[in-house]
Amino acid sequence: MEKFEINILGCGAALPTPRRLSSSQIVNIREKLFMLDCAEGTQMALRRSRLPFSHLQAIFLTHLHGDHTFGLIGMLSTFGLLGRIQDLHIYGPKDLQRIFQPQIDYFCADSPYHIILHEIDPTIPQTLYEDRSVCISTLPLSHRVPCCGYLFREKPTPRHIRRDMIDFYHIPISQINNIKAGMDWTTEDGTIIPNERLTTPSDPVRSYAYCTDTTYRPRLTELIHGITCLYHEATFAQEHALLAQKTFHSTAAQAAQIARDAQVQRLILGHFSSRYKSEAPLLAEAQQIFPDTLLAEDGMKITL
Repeated sequence: MEKFEINILGCGAALPTPRRLSSSQIVNIREKLFMLDCAEGTQMALRRSRLPFSHLQAIFLTHLHGDHTFGLIGMLSTFGLLGRIQDLHIYGPKDLQRIFQPQIDYFCADSPYHIILHEIDPTIPQTLYEDRSVCISTLPLSHRVPCCGYLFREKPTPRHIRRDMIDFYHIPISQINNIKAGMDWTTEDGTIIPNERLTTPSDPVRSYAYCTDTTYRPRLTELIHGITCLYHEATFAQEHALLAQKTFHSTAAQAAQIARDAQVQRLILGHFSSRYKSEAPLLAEAQQIFPDTLLAEDGMKITL
């Protein structure tokens, strides 16, 4: 299968700790990298991950709180020092330009690449990026400031051609891609060999949703129904449900309810409050509702 990996650079909440950095991830789809949020310390975590900086295509910010953005300007400056020349597109809610353009003008004025800021409307689902490999769209969330999650949907891959059929029917190399795309094959005597005999089905299409920071939002289930993997914030345990509601966050149980109702295949909990010395109770709470749940860890790599 083609590569589809989630690299968790940081999964803590507002306060970075010796165990956890604040929010940032890299989604690696067929060796194209997409960053989700960019908290303080992100570029150091990115170095430890050994992912190639030069493969970063775009950055998607859920919202403009510091624990999701404080690492951005330093990382952009570093890219310039490393000689990046490829344009870098950054997506985020209203005020992205007002907050970051002056910093870019000051700290990255001599950078050899262009930084392009895109302000988005986080209240409606919309496609932001699309290429031959993936479609990336927004997921409206509910937080104290404008905020959205992001949904990655892999594009279907071609069917797999059978090597024994290539040899048996003497199919030239020039026609292999056409057959993978669905074309039948016609032999020299005019016999049509159906594509289903020449190929096997393509790999299942995978999808990933990144949802942080947000209150419990049942309407989200319609947008992420049946996806392969969901990362959902679990800032608090259910015993702190009132605090979660007051601060526009979710509990582990609420994250599990979203995963269960959306019928996702796997749930990853993250954005943990620093009040918890161990997140094991959060995991147990979620697994009672949605068994296929795991805790995020800084440096974790998840292959879909």
